[in-house]
Amino acid sequence: MRGPSITRRLVNGGMALVTGLCALLVVAVLFFILGYLLWNGARSLNWAFFTQLPAPVGETGGGMANAVVGSVKMLALASLIGVPIGFFGGVYLAEFGRTGWFAWLVRYTTDLLNGVPSIVIGIFVYAMVVLPMGHFSGFAGGVALGIMMIPIAVRSTEEFLRAVPESLREGAMALGASKGKTIATVVVPAAMHGIITGIMLDLARVAGETAPLLFTALSNQFWSPGYSQPMASLPVMIFTYAIAPYEDWHRQAWAAGFVLLAAVLATNILARLIIGRSRYKPVH
Repeated sequence: MRGPSITRRLVNGGMALVTGLCALLVVAVLFFILGYLLWNGARSLNWAFFTQLPAPVGETGGGMANAVVGSVKMLALASLIGVPIGFFGGVYLAEFGRTGWFAWLVRYTTDLLNGVPSIVIGIFVYAMVVLPMGHFSGFAGGVALGIMMIPIAVRSTEEFLRAVPESLREGAMALGASKGKTIATVVVPAAMHGIITGIMLDLARVAGETAPLLFTALSNQFWSPGYSQPMASLPVMIFTYAIAPYEDWHRQAWAAGFVLLAAVLATNILARLIIGRSRYKPVH
């Protein structure tokens, strides 16, 4: 039996070389960006960044304590809005609406919403919340981020629930449990690690969004008690400081980028650790 021709082996070798170089280029670009950010951000970071308010224009020093707190507050509000809707939507798709036109419509709408540019969601919330209120607010920012969390929460919840073996459902229902009780006491607990992982990845994704916050929360140089006032956030502060003509603001923008990247990276690592301990993994 004759082996592959020389031409075929050359083509295979060439394609393997090209794809390998492209993969190496992707990794190199990623590590270059991360390394550049870590180098500039780590040396610009200090304790004042977490404890002080931004300095007035023209003065050096200060920090972004209000932006750190503002980001946490808006992510908390976004979770209160996006997680319950996404969770119950995912439960419906996985347990009640696996087939049928309405389930198809929900999945299609969810995927479509996931692809909507974040700035469009910002404009929508600006029209629905900011204009009726008459001013920018942390509440509007939380609503915008919450809407962005819904599609990922729906799809991740559905995937992890569908990964739970049917034998668990059948066993619980064979013992006399209703479908609702089976879902609440057997299926959801079995997939809880995966659902929490999806929510954490969802949070990490929206934590760095800037465009929707420019139309909703805007920013604030001072503390924002409650949710009724414009609120500072790390992504908007990075944008504002990066385009300013002041060297000290550039330094603080690098520090804010470093903090944001570290938070997102820590969330991702924690999510991977949780999913690694999960008993059931999604079926692709």
